[in-house]
Amino acid sequence: MKKQSKSRQKKSAARLYAVQALFQMESTGQTVEAVTQEFETHRFGAVYEGEEMAEGDPAHFRQVVDAAVNWQARIDQMTDRALVAKWPIARIDPTLRALFRAAGGEMLETDTPARVAISEYVDVAKAFFPDGREAKFVNAVLDHMAREARPADFE
Repeated sequence: MKKQSKSRQKKSAARLYAVQALFQMESTGQTVEAVTQEFETHRFGAVYEGEEMAEGDPAHFRQVVDAAVNWQARIDQMTDRALVAKWPIARIDPTLRALFRAAGGEMLETDTPARVAISEYVDVAKAFFPDGREAKFVNAVLDHMAREARPADFE
């Protein structure tokens, strides 16, 4: 298996942090400015219980979080269309909701290829839900969202 470049590792970490930040914003009501500042100042590369947190790419982190906030209504609609009718986004686990918003923001606002975004956020899902069931669900939902947000990536 090929080792990820330092730049890719930082972007991957930024995605994980973006999901955490969006979750925190929803659960605490903090502003995007307060949460991004906290993550960039205290979380990137911090040491908790002897474990060093990964260094994130601050620009990518901010871009994903800002896009998720700015496009939240559109992203939530895309997510709802990808979900079974009985399970609107409001009924989804808050961590998954944050993940779908981060992924949707990345698909709408960055030049990251859709398939790369899907793969990266499936990895994020595995970090939060190690049993793997949610990762398959996330893959299916993100594939549907990506085909709507970036149809040219699938031609």
